[in-house]
Amino acid sequence: NKQCLSMAAKNEPVSVNEKREVVKNEPTFRNWIKDDKTAAFEAEPNRYHLYISSACPWAHRTLVVRKLKGLEDIISYSSVDTFLDMAKGCGWAFSKSYPDPHHSHFTHLKDVYRLSDPNFDGRVTVPVLFDLKTQNIVNNESSEIIRMLNSEFNRFAKNPDLDLYPESLRSKIDLLNDEIYSKLNTGVYRAGFATTQEVYESAFHDVFQILDKLEIILSESRYLADNNKLTEADVRLWTTLVRFDPVYVTHFKCNKKLITKDYPNLYGFLREIYQMNGIKETVKIDEIKKLYFTSHRHINSTGIIPLGPDVDYDLPHKRDN
Repeated sequence: NKQCLSMAAKNEPVSVNEKREVVKNEPTFRNWIKDDKTAAFEAEPNRYHLYISSACPWAHRTLVVRKLKGLEDIISYSSVDTFLDMAKGCGWAFSKSYPDPHHSHFTHLKDVYRLSDPNFDGRVTVPVLFDLKTQNIVNNESSEIIRMLNSEFNRFAKNPDLDLYPESLRSKIDLLNDEIYSKLNTGVYRAGFATTQEVYESAFHDVFQILDKLEIILSESRYLADNNKLTEADVRLWTTLVRFDPVYVTHFKCNKKLITKDYPNLYGFLREIYQMNGIKETVKIDEIKKLYFTSHRHINSTGIIPLGPDVDYDLPHKRDN
């Protein structure tokens, strides 16, 4: 299927450029929900739906913020199938186990994209924030989606006073986000998808340079931007950390150190957020491992899923001492 094959490399949050380096795929839809009756996309309960992959760290961010803000009854979500079929190239799929709850005849997430643009042939990525009223995609950029969830639904949220992007910390959060994104969030992908030793080693050093730096920060502060305040910078780090030992150490060859063995403060931080009310429900380790180890056959040709490691996320985190 030529149509499917043309989209084969467009379903991951990152792709390989002409220099054989991994870069983030740019989102296509950049509309904004506002708590304003005059807005094209007004904040309303039960109007919006999140399409996610439980395995994708970018999509996982939106579930975590949705849970932290208490928007479970306001914004629905569903997951695409865990297996990303790179061989056939049709990308994120729906299945009997992972159906589209709003369009039962849809077979792939690209069908949702084509509701907004019938001729769409661009990058099909998760997460997708979808407007059920107009049947259009609002936004498919995770960093913007989590800010909308943080600020625009407070009238309906169970935790409206939680502000993950407070005015007083924005410059610090932005700096943290930029460095963590370039060296860690995408750094593990640059290492894992590298096709030359030089590109791999550059990414590898970036990953552990930033992990070492974050370990020091978290040895002196409970959270990244403020000792007493959880922010979006913590969320954006955390969804990569929770995948690090189970996947990135082996699958992406980031095997210098383990979070669980070599970074006591990062491990405590990882456990603390995991143990926050409802967050562990968003973590699907088996699905995470299945996506990476079975879908990336150019890295793991056999598709065998490792049984380990055993990580105890429920150990007391001791971050409140």
